[in-house]
Amino acid sequence: MQLFLIPTNKGLKSVRAENIIRIQAISNYCKIYFDNEYPLTVAKLLLWFEGKLPEDIFYRIHRGHIVNRNFISSISCNKILTLVNGEQLQISKRKKNVVKRMVA
Repeated sequence: MQLFLIPTNKGLKSVRAENIIRIQAISNYCKIYFDNEYPLTVAKLLLWFEGKLPEDIFYRIHRGHIVNRNFISSISCNKILTLVNGEQLQISKRKKNVVKRMVA
């Protein structure tokens, strides 16, 4: 898969896209959660990541989250997405059907 560069306060960090579990928007920052290292907080908007990450693997499930489809464990009928690490995230009403179709 592809490497991509994320600008941080210490310079550019090279990241493998397949190691990203999810990205959470926090105001004007984003917190990137990885499967093999500590989370990274960067001064970028979620929209920036949407344009850089492959659309066939990463889905925006809510205005505050992008998830990697490879880490999705299940989706319940009450719009809760469960990741393989046990985290549960809310899916927005507008994105529910799209996410279900893409994951299936």
